[in-house]
Amino acid sequence: MVRENMQLEGFDFNKTFAPILKMTSVPIFLLVAVAKKWELHQMDVNNVFLHGDLEEDVYMHLPPNFTYSSPMKVCKLRKSLYGLRQAPSQWFAKLSSTLFAHRFARSYVDYSLFAYQNSNIFLALLVYVDDITLARNDSKACAQFKTYLNNHFPIKVLSPLKYFLGIKVPKGP
Repeated sequence: MVRENMQLEGFDFNKTFAPILKMTSVPIFLLVAVAKKWELHQMDVNNVFLHGDLEEDVYMHLPPNFTYSSPMKVCKLRKSLYGLRQAPSQWFAKLSSTLFAHRFARSYVDYSLFAYQNSNIFLALLVYVDDITLARNDSKACAQFKTYLNNHFPIKVLSPLKYFLGIKVPKGP
């Protein structure tokens, strides 16, 4: 049984790796978006690590003050929690599968960069844990995608993009 953050690799979990965007991708992404005159939107996923599905059996003690009949009872987790070592990996897997289901493709150069193209519609996402920057050339497709994403994970839309990872994005003309 897993207790607090005392998980053992290979026993309690197998992988913890979650891709993180390459910092060189940020200015290139922004430069291309500005050159193509795409609108940039910023989104934040609420309680990001709570969305990951656990592959391993993870148990936790019941919270204090929780009324239960036996002190030996535990909870089996189905979803990830903050503090679990596999939480970032499970979140990224959940987000990736959701994007793939919407026909996004992942970049082989930077696994945190996703793109969608269908005819004249183009959407690009740059993901940093729970912060998502969306570049788009079609407002209707953008609105539909935001609804799709919000149906899977509660998101906060912070558009238009003003800052991303400490980089200030100036307003367009």
